Amino acid sequence: MPTDARCLVETDESSTVRLTGVLDRAGAETVRGALLARIWERPGPVVVDLSGLRIDEPGVRDVLDEVRREVADWPATDLLLAPAGPPAPRPAAAPELIEAELPPVAEAAREARSLIADGCARWGLPELAEPACIAVTEMVNNVVAHAVTPMTLRLAPCGDALHVAVRDHAAGRPAYAGPAPVDSVGGRGLLLIDTVARRWGSTPLPDGKVVWCVLYAEDEAAFRN
Repeated sequence: MPTDARCLVETDESSTVRLTGVLDRAGAETVRGALLARIWERPGPVVVDLSGLRIDEPGVRDVLDEVRREVADWPATDLLLAPAGPPAPRPAAAPELIEAELPPVAEAAREARSLIADGCARWGLPELAEPACIAVTEMVNNVVAHAVTPMTLRLAPCGDALHVAVRDHAAGRPAYAGPAPVDSVGGRGLLLIDTVARRWGSTPLPDGKVVWCVLYAEDEAAFRN
């Protein structure tokens, strides 16, 4: 996957992405977008091979660390930066996740809730089914109301946490401005996500965005007690 910068982002069917050439400030944003898009396309651990990359400008490498931070809370995602080349390939189990393609229609939220309930039951996280359904309903409804594009729902467990993400193909990003006035109409969707999830956010991609959230069983247990 070449970019229009001097740095090339090379991919194949493996879990390794190779950066070759010279990464400078002019090409950093393009490389960042290409990496994020590839990481979303391939759930599971991804190794970024930096052995063929040269960085001459101070601070430019920060874009790679930024990508690693941005995907840390995506479902079933793990990113390793390997300056000396990737480790020898090892057989890897398929990541534990649920994924579905949903159309931008009102019924999509109901299907998303059903998948959340199935996942929480499968992974022994029944206490997260209700709060995760609240969050995913708002995430999906935002796509239906604003993005109006097909979307991908992805969820995966990580210990006692549930990671949920919805990827659409519109550029606009959700903006949370705090609690809405009591007499306002609408505007409470992001507040609901902020209430039930420990962390949430959005990551821009070259052709859309990923909106994600992370919920913890211990938070829900503390709330109920």
